[in-house]
Amino acid sequence: MSTENEGTNEGATVPPAPSAPPVPVESPSASHTPQTPPADAGAPTTPMPSTPPPPAAAPAGPYAAGAPYGTAPAPGSGGAPEGDWPPPAAPQSAGPQHSAPAYGAPPHGAPQYPAPAPQPASASEGGWPPPPPATTASYDGGFGGNAGGSSGGDGGWGSTYQQPEPKARRGRGGLLAAVLVAALVAGGLGGGLGYTLARNDDNSGSTTVSASDSGGSIKRDPGTVAAVAAKALPSTVTIEAESSNGEGGTGTGFVFDTQGHIVTNNHVVAEAVEGGKVTATFPTGKKYDAEVVGHAKGYDVAVIKLKNAPSDLNPLTLGNSDKVAVGDSTIAIGAPFGLSNTVTTGIISAKNRPVASSDGSGSSSSYMSALQTDASINPGNSGGPLLDAQGNVIGINSAIQSTGSGGMGGAGQSGSIGLGFAIPINQAKYVAKQLIKTGEPVYAKIGASVSLEESTNGAKITDQGAGGAAAVEAGGPAAKAGLKPGDVITKLDDTVIDSGPTLIGEIWTHEPGDKVTITYERGGKTQTVDLTLGSRKGDS
Repeated sequence: MSTENEGTNEGATVPPAPSAPPVPVESPSASHTPQTPPADAGAPTTPMPSTPPPPAAAPAGPYAAGAPYGTAPAPGSGGAPEGDWPPPAAPQSAGPQHSAPAYGAPPHGAPQYPAPAPQPASASEGGWPPPPPATTASYDGGFGGNAGGSSGGDGGWGSTYQQPEPKARRGRGGLLAAVLVAALVAGGLGGGLGYTLARNDDNSGSTTVSASDSGGSIKRDPGTVAAVAAKALPSTVTIEAESSNGEGGTGTGFVFDTQGHIVTNNHVVAEAVEGGKVTATFPTGKKYDAEVVGHAKGYDVAVIKLKNAPSDLNPLTLGNSDKVAVGDSTIAIGAPFGLSNTVTTGIISAKNRPVASSDGSGSSSSYMSALQTDASINPGNSGGPLLDAQGNVIGINSAIQSTGSGGMGGAGQSGSIGLGFAIPINQAKYVAKQLIKTGEPVYAKIGASVSLEESTNGAKITDQGAGGAAAVEAGGPAAKAGLKPGDVITKLDDTVIDSGPTLIGEIWTHEPGDKVTITYERGGKTQTVDLTLGSRKGDS
């Protein structure tokens, strides 16, 4: 598998509700017979006193603010009165009196509902007539009026109000009005009941418990992601590497020991190897200059050392990548796209994944038998730790499967698609120690050249080595084991080998001197042989 390194309706407007129930609409004549007006319906009505000029801004809707519930809208705002409405005018006493006549007459057989309680008078004398309605967002008529219609009132401010002659009307408007009145009464009753209960309860000496204004202390168990991140973040750094001509990128690293050694990827610091500049910044914002101690191109591992390292460094605990199981939880820390101290989570989605990664130069330069994770890993996560649920380092985030094009840090490089790869820490630990000790990597080898073409048939020993050298090194491990050009290696111990890169990656999980069992095919026959791995120093 070849991968790239990652481093551097509008709805209709709802009209406003009127401040009091609208006038009932007229229903089909078949519903009820006309109701007979009361005997005194023809009696003259008492004129209402004149009112002052209208204020600067009239309230919206046909019902003036402050007008009591149950009072009728201005003439013309709806249809003619119906049933027993209006009642005979009551004689006026010395002071203004207000009544709340029943709103609308219910149809024959409908239950009678009490009228709402009288309301305080409005600013105008007698509370009537109300100010004229606004010309916008009003209801014209009864139910079904549209916002934005005309006010529909005939009598303006300063005119004398005259009670209209009662007219009989038929329909279900009375029932609707009765339902509205019932709703108002029920609402008022509920509110009054609630207040009474609360008042009585308060008089009974009950205690009111107030909610706490603090969330209390927060304790995070050791196994939680937050606890692991809190412990690991102080030991991670964001690395900026720059070449002598100013080119470079951003990656991540983590504290390896108390002497100031930081482990990261080779491709993170490769630009700064020849006379470049490297800095490491901790989550606290403290930045240190650093130098490259050693780098291994094939392993994609590098070690830098802080200059004037602080004395309180806390190295991360290294786990055992051989014990990792598919499905184990993972936590990745890094600086994706330069966003330092980013924590993502996932699981181990596969093990021993053969990965030939590229640093953007167009050729595969490193091989690994990687831990695959779905924790979000992006350019800038390179070199950062992949942790288990206990906070132990189990790998170094190194590569991602990318659907985009472009090299390391290139504009065409895509982000995470849930396939990230980490160098197992058991391998990286060995490499890091070698780099700290000698500055050079040491690779395990079998002493034979294999084809790098990807296939599913195994790793084939080539007929000729690189640069015209022999395909099987004389006196090397493969030669001693009897391997020859044309042999196809299909297994290394119990690991299936499907290509040359897979074989190289698997060999590099071992150290020089380890004994392994090779299964190979020759002439259609399968054979096995044991051999002891040799060593090679440097990246040549």
